[in-house]
Amino acid sequence: MKKRYYYILASPIFLFSLLPFPVFYFVCDIFYFITYYMIGYRKNVVYTNLRNAFPEKSEIEIHKIAKGYYHYMIDLFMETFKMLTMSEKQLSERVTIDNLSMIQELKTRNQNFLFVMGHFGNWEWGGQSFQLQHIFEQDVLYHPLKSKFFEWLMLKVRTRFGIRMVPMNNVLKTMIGNKNRLTSTCFIADQTPTNVRDAYWTTFLNQDTAVYFGTEKIAKKFNYPVVFASVFRERRGFYKAYLHKISDDSANTPDGYITETHTRLLEEDIKKQPEIWLWSHRRWKHKRVS
Repeated sequence: MKKRYYYILASPIFLFSLLPFPVFYFVCDIFYFITYYMIGYRKNVVYTNLRNAFPEKSEIEIHKIAKGYYHYMIDLFMETFKMLTMSEKQLSERVTIDNLSMIQELKTRNQNFLFVMGHFGNWEWGGQSFQLQHIFEQDVLYHPLKSKFFEWLMLKVRTRFGIRMVPMNNVLKTMIGNKNRLTSTCFIADQTPTNVRDAYWTTFLNQDTAVYFGTEKIAKKFNYPVVFASVFRERRGFYKAYLHKISDDSANTPDGYITETHTRLLEEDIKKQPEIWLWSHRRWKHKRVS
């Protein structure tokens, strides 16, 4: 009964996802105008984050990045729901992946590995595009949503092409169970840690920043290679993912090396295309505990 109610509730989203792309993006432009000019969604957070991250930029430059971000934020949100009805062919045409030979080489070695990404570009389409390569089974870690309806809807979106979603509190149990299966596990590494005492602290975008240390701890525990994925937007609705191997023998890397490296790689990406990172996120709400 509950699922039937959810389908009824989600029907406008399903219908919206069926729109041809030109009409789809026209509707996105309308939502951008409402969000930026009428609602002003988290404008204070966005502008504060941008000014702190880029103190060398003028107000005109900050304003340009902010407007570009709001345009992109709406596109990203809507593109996520577009996955409800996109075909594999459509998705494959809109996201290309560079350096897949690196992943093929790990498969040849029968080697599980960890994917690390940030909230940069369309990480949703990027992850799904990798799944469509059918090289590795893919697990993606996530924080369950409080809303039961949106939890159901997002799981429907994200698992449509075969990705398995794993709640964060089940990560160790899942990875132990995956040791005899060829699996990649994806971490979104730029979320705000809930426990700053166990976090790794570094300077990121000109600010003292806490970074989840869990990716590195798990990589060392299982001695899994770590691959960083960047998903740049080439033009509206089209992306290219780039893969960078951070470590091959993770257990023997210096403490902090993996975390510092994926943080620096993300920072470099943001500086190249700043409007496609999640600036409305309260990334710096915690301060270092002395």
